[in-house]
Amino acid sequence: MLYAIISLVVVLLDQVTKFYAITSLKGNAPIVIIENFLQFNYVENFGAAFGILQNKKIFFIVMTTVVVIGIIIYIKTNTNLTTIMKIALSMVIGGAIGNLIDRIRLGYVVDFIDVNFWGLYDFPVFNIADSSIVIATIFICYLVIFNKYEF
Repeated sequence: MLYAIISLVVVLLDQVTKFYAITSLKGNAPIVIIENFLQFNYVENFGAAFGILQNKKIFFIVMTTVVVIGIIIYIKTNTNLTTIMKIALSMVIGGAIGNLIDRIRLGYVVDFIDVNFWGLYDFPVFNIADSSIVIATIFICYLVIFNKYEF
């Protein structure tokens, strides 16, 4: 139950912030938070990370559904996973569902967090779902590399 709540919280945070981005940022100038570093900037992403695979909506819907179902089955069938691993996998599920909702509802993913490292590197615009997936993936990689994902 805790893991379903974690996924739900990620989805809710993601969708609420995307609603804010649509209502406050779409068609407006970006909101600068930290000059030359962080701003909120509305972007419609028809692809995947870094804008790859543009306009492959059906592919992303099918793949996301398969991945989410696969992770759920993995959690259910591997009862010896650590709590941290289950939390990380729940974060991946929540992030995947957050972006899936956008793809189904809008046909694209709403991105709005825009980080630019003082002109040295302009990172691709992302959202809360993306952040959740990346943070969880870092934890999962650590747990797998150091063999700490099972008790």
